[in-house]
Amino acid sequence: MKYKNASEILPEELLREVQKYASGELLYIPKAEGVRNAWGAGSGARAYYAARNEEIRYRHWKDRLSAAELAKEYGLSEESIRRILYH
Repeated sequence: MKYKNASEILPEELLREVQKYASGELLYIPKAEGVRNAWGAGSGARAYYAARNEEIRYRHWKDRLSAAELAKEYGLSEESIRRILYH
């Protein structure tokens, strides 16, 4: 998270009001309620796991690898591999 100078963002009147309560302090202002990113959207984890799962599905059908072989190769349990294959 990048810090921003409040004097560059807030109207002067609001800035003076905030300074009454927290002059010189660092404040965290949470996002408005209901505004939320999906899991992994910001870090790229969602895209990474989606690509990995597609690769697992493709290799399973193309190379006829078993769930046990895929589990060993990808470091996952056989149950996780089955969930990926049949999801």
